[in-house]
Amino acid sequence: MKADIHPNYNEVNVTCACGNTFKAGSVKDELKVEICSECHPFFTGRQKFAERGGRVEKFKKKYNRD
Repeated sequence: MKADIHPNYNEVNVTCACGNTFKAGSVKDELKVEICSECHPFFTGRQKFAERGGRVEKFKKKYNRD
């Protein structure tokens, strides 16, 4: 590898839109993210599960057919 062509890899503070901060490695000086593990619905348990039926079930429900 050539010398002095690679960027410096540093430990930086990552700031989330929810206010959470944590440290990570990056070549940038500072990182800002929109969503993190503290506010993401999958990790917090506030995930919504939408039950989806098939086309036949939707038709039966819509037209009240058995």
